Amino acid sequence: MNITNFQKNHKFLVTGAAGFIGYHLCQTLASIGYQTIGLDNINNYYDPKLKYNRLLELGFSNIAEGEIIQSEKFETLRFIKTTLENKPLLETLFEAENFTQVCHLAAQAGVRYSLDNPHTYIQSNIVGFVNILECCRHFKVDKIVYASSSSVYGLNNNVPFRTTDPVDKPISIYAATKRSNELMAYTYSHLFGLKTIGLRFFTVYGPWGRPDMAMFLFTDAILNNYTLNIFNNGELSRDFTFIDDIITGVVAILTSKSKYSNENWQIYNIGNNKPVRLLDFIEAIEICR
Repeated sequence: MNITNFQKNHKFLVTGAAGFIGYHLCQTLASIGYQTIGLDNINNYYDPKLKYNRLLELGFSNIAEGEIIQSEKFETLRFIKTTLENKPLLETLFEAENFTQVCHLAAQAGVRYSLDNPHTYIQSNIVGFVNILECCRHFKVDKIVYASSSSVYGLNNNVPFRTTDPVDKPISIYAATKRSNELMAYTYSHLFGLKTIGLRFFTVYGPWGRPDMAMFLFTDAILNNYTLNIFNNGELSRDFTFIDDIITGVVAILTSKSKYSNENWQIYNIGNNKPVRLLDFIEAIEICR
């Protein structure tokens, strides 16, 4: 593999590396030859076995808390298990590794889960995000790309969504924390010149996907003849984006040698622009049954 000067001079931190998008991103960056460290707390929001199996696919076994381990499959890939709330360990990691880019994907996910567990979202999505921003600021990271969500559009009825649309009516704790991330990123960009790029993901699907997502829930119900819970008589539409398209976009932004904009703070929608009706989505699964 021919390593470019850009690859030699840049090192990536990917948080949420055991998650759906994080797993694919680490795999892609390592395959290209970028020095990458993945980070994840491997929580039990959904079955941790899936997360450990993703990590195994990346070449990680014998995972221990707080220890950096080398991938057995990728020479340029390492991993550490820790939480975003562990600020001293994060500072030690940033100081030792001299990251040039951070892709912050780690967060407490799920809209419904936030109804019963709001404090989990505050700790992970707010406190954890501030810790990452502080590390990026103090250890001179060139750029942080972070996961926001289409959930921030809340009660906005303008379709398709535009980044210029108002996003001041979140309808879940999860959405509120994601919007808070965007505002905190703006502040750090304004005060400290930190380049921050927020990506509002729409529904992502593909291999190794999250089991709490609609595609897996509906498929499981149809295969097992369970009753489907459909709201608003199915008169709903949703953007679906294949994981490979998401990774292509994220890698392009992370590895861009030139600025996308003169502004340090940027927000992008990243997803498909053709909403699919819920009933059409269900029918497609039934046909493939």
